Amino acid sequence: MVPTTLELTEDPAAFLAAAGPHLAADPVVSTVVATVAERMARGIGGRDLPFRWWAVARDAEGVVVGAAMRTAPFAPYPPFVLAMPEEAALALARTLHARGEVVEQVNGTLPAARVVAEETARLAGGVARVHEHQRLFELGEVVLPPAPPGRLRRAEAGETDLVRAWFVAFDSDADEQAGRAPVPGGAAALTREELRARIEDGVVWLWEDEDGVPVHLTATTLPAHGVTRIGPVYTPKEHRGHGYARRAVAEVSADLQGRGERCCLFTDRANPVANALYPAIGYRQVAEVVELVVGPVAGAAQPR
Repeated sequence: MVPTTLELTEDPAAFLAAAGPHLAADPVVSTVVATVAERMARGIGGRDLPFRWWAVARDAEGVVVGAAMRTAPFAPYPPFVLAMPEEAALALARTLHARGEVVEQVNGTLPAARVVAEETARLAGGVARVHEHQRLFELGEVVLPPAPPGRLRRAEAGETDLVRAWFVAFDSDADEQAGRAPVPGGAAALTREELRARIEDGVVWLWEDEDGVPVHLTATTLPAHGVTRIGPVYTPKEHRGHGYARRAVAEVSADLQGRGERCCLFTDRANPVANALYPAIGYRQVAEVVELVVGPVAGAAQPR
């Protein structure tokens, strides 16, 4: 294996200075790490996190070959790992273990995330298992489906509570639809102020029906390296089946693409509706992403 070195920093600006060109070389796959680092470099969120670091992996010649971060605002605070050589992934797991960081979940791109999770489990005497397997899609040529009654508009500051409720409902409904037990965190960890900031940034849209009642939400991130990530996409159960999600995502995607931005989004591999919806409006799969839970071996005696 090629020798690698690992650098950890708590400063998002320093991380972006070191890893920015590497992230920009594949901005769709690096979207999560890039958008989080850029948001925190702007001073938005992440001030009181129990874990706040970014990692840069370099090869023997000093070239950046991988990146990761641990900035999740929800327990168990999973690291997010981008593609990197196997030796770098092993070094990351061993470094965190040596630092005394308890890692109970690892998210990120395959196969690097799996290597980190499995080495973490080995060091802790446990096992790594998949909680959720996702697909990352990028927009090609957008296809606009027929529009249902109503219109798409940006959410307003006065709708922050509704937006937060639908962000949280998206997570619980996704686990329910996939037949999974929910894990803590996700949108529930977002504060009202953080969601209000997203609304004020103009990256949260609502579809309202012909009576002006909101029936669907589509949100995005701010762009990083020319890429905007769409999500969450949520329609309450009582309003499903009318094509709101398909049309809203297509309209938002067309708007972003018209401004010269690349669009991407994640789907749950266990959700056949989402995996059929997005290709129909022009998205194509580009990567596999996974959430791995690290825990004790089944049946093993636990410390009292």
